[in-house]
Amino acid sequence: MEYTFSSIVARASAAFSGFYNSFLGQTRSQARLNAIASYDQSNELFKAFLSDEMMYSCALWSDAEGGVCGDLEGGHRSGDLEAAQLRKIRHVLTKARVKPGHRILEFGSGWGGLAIEAARTFDCEVDTLTLSIEQKTLAEERIKAAGLEGRVRVHLIDYREIPVEFEKVFDAFVSIEMVEHVGTKYYNTYFKLVDFALKSRDATAVICSTTFPEPRFTGYQSEDFMRRYMWPNACLPSATVLITAAQTGSCNRFTLEGVENHAAHYARTLREWGRRFDQNLNQGTIIKDFPALREHAVYDVFKRKWHYLFTYAGAGFAKGYITCHMLTFIRPNDTPGRCD
Repeated sequence: MEYTFSSIVARASAAFSGFYNSFLGQTRSQARLNAIASYDQSNELFKAFLSDEMMYSCALWSDAEGGVCGDLEGGHRSGDLEAAQLRKIRHVLTKARVKPGHRILEFGSGWGGLAIEAARTFDCEVDTLTLSIEQKTLAEERIKAAGLEGRVRVHLIDYREIPVEFEKVFDAFVSIEMVEHVGTKYYNTYFKLVDFALKSRDATAVICSTTFPEPRFTGYQSEDFMRRYMWPNACLPSATVLITAAQTGSCNRFTLEGVENHAAHYARTLREWGRRFDQNLNQGTIIKDFPALREHAVYDVFKRKWHYLFTYAGAGFAKGYITCHMLTFIRPNDTPGRCD
């Protein structure tokens, strides 16, 4: 009876979480709390399994690393993840058609990986937004170390709070796996603000997101392992939902230029993270941020939670339960492949 009652309570809690996210949405205060739970845990934790660029998103694998199954067929090598993540960053920036001197707006700073590459290699200026104090602190340290303080600015603000001086001044907009935290209620607002910030001509937006296949998408998404333990109140869109919101939010001032599905690349990314997590996570280091992990039993539970994430999500991408899309939008009448 006790087990049954616990199950009922758990299901009720999951349903309430889904209801809240669907109908009340990601308010500013809730978004900040979600950032604390998801990304303000410990920079040392994320350093343990991410690449040198600290990209917490899908990498792009090529034949140089053996492709999406290279780690299973030929073994993984040191530096493979860094190469694949750098390829992803450069692919996004190339699709955004950035040129030297361009201004880029980014929603979701991470730890500054894309912004640093955009300034260092593509000679652009970047304004990037985050709600995570930990991310902002480390991103600014990395930006300073790269000598790019005058080229990259990290703003600790909600995307709904971008200043009026951002209106129509950006040549490109990029966002890598941040829109999952926006919520169904605010998709139109999100794209309205992208439209607000981008120039009216010769401007490009590139949005990457973990997504649901169209038949699986619903605005109501109840609490599961991911939403309970990793990304509270996250809501996965579908590609079509984002495309529709882009048109509605911008009043049809965007033209869909490209759609890519990177789901096949995510399973290996997660496997690589899992290996690095096992190799690099150090209990002595992590307890500085998580004193409770001094207890070996608590530390073991903590590690199992992350192992489950890598395996659970990897299986989802491998089996097509979830997908990962990159959408590129340009302004109407812009020509994507001009020779001038």
